[in-house]
Amino acid sequence: MKLQGRILIIVENLPVPFDRRVWNEATTLSKAGCQVSVICPTGKGYEEKYQIIDGIHIFRHNLPVEGQGVLGYLLEYGVALVWEFILVWKVFSTRGFDVIQACNPPDNIFLIALFYKLFFRKKFVFDHHDINPELYIAKFARKDIFYRIMLLLERCTFGVADISIATNESYKAIAIRRGKMDPSRVFVVRSGPDLTRMKISAQDIEVKRGRKYLVGYLGVMGKQEGIDILLRAVRYIVYELGRSDIHFGLVGGGTELELMQKYADEIGVSAYVTFTGRISDNDMLKMLNTADICVNPDVVNELNDKSTMNKIMEYMALGKPIVQFELLEGRITAQNASLYAKPNDEKDLAQKMVKLIDDKSLRKEMGDFGRRRVVEELSWDHEYPKLLAAYRKILKSQA
Repeated sequence: MKLQGRILIIVENLPVPFDRRVWNEATTLSKAGCQVSVICPTGKGYEEKYQIIDGIHIFRHNLPVEGQGVLGYLLEYGVALVWEFILVWKVFSTRGFDVIQACNPPDNIFLIALFYKLFFRKKFVFDHHDINPELYIAKFARKDIFYRIMLLLERCTFGVADISIATNESYKAIAIRRGKMDPSRVFVVRSGPDLTRMKISAQDIEVKRGRKYLVGYLGVMGKQEGIDILLRAVRYIVYELGRSDIHFGLVGGGTELELMQKYADEIGVSAYVTFTGRISDNDMLKMLNTADICVNPDVVNELNDKSTMNKIMEYMALGKPIVQFELLEGRITAQNASLYAKPNDEKDLAQKMVKLIDDKSLRKEMGDFGRRRVVEELSWDHEYPKLLAAYRKILKSQA
């Protein structure tokens, strides 16, 4: 059944179509018959301020340097909100929209939605990507006035939302318990990988830098991602276990990238680690398809315990066995496709990686399980009908 509606998606922390979840949502809604517009920041490779891709109109704005520290984030989020107000009015006065979908972080986009709800009777969908109060603790390790502000903004966002889209059951529980939302208005839509993008291909031995094995990582270089723990695990593998036959390919950018590069040099492992920064899909797939195993060193904390990491499903889509710490949603997603190290224990993480590297049959068994699980249960093909069901509800109420 075709949908009829005009959807405006606002995302602050990543450019589109680089943000794969948002792009999957946008293209799905467009194919279903909706008119889709997107507002997002510019970024490397996405500098054009206005672009039409696959019929989706993308409006981009500049941001200051990516936020670090409380004041840095306040500046980034404040500037973004001003640009979003300007561009939303531009879309409203030209293409129009019936629904605003806000993708967090941050949790301040409800201010825009509230304005258009009050004065123009538009609907608001909250696409819940991150639990920001827990994200604040993960970044700053304190519960202060800013933490309480995070809780207030989150509550306001849920309060304004007509429906909420959660990335997993843990986030749905937060929407119901902390956000006071009616369970019937919370839809779980996982960030399932698009198998037309995450394609298995031949290895490129050059990325192994002359070593026999490669461990791959894909994701953000931030504090809660545990890259420092991974680097100490590399040091343990090289200097304590005496293994010089393993290279590590780390794909992704972020506020901690330069710091982690320096840290790798300080602890003597830079020769064993390639930091690619943000790269194209082709180069990313080249690295991960060549990897013998993949790793997720996300720190065990309340944020990561309740969050589903896109990289886990993307590793599984490529048939790669995984090593990660024991995290609730990580285990729910990967199941037998992963080995689970003791929480935040770099030595156990290292030992689990070496164990998997040295057991070819176990690698194949785990990789095959993960690939099969994605194909049969977790890919975007299984998730997009849930997104359309959520939009049928809200567009029906809009009619």
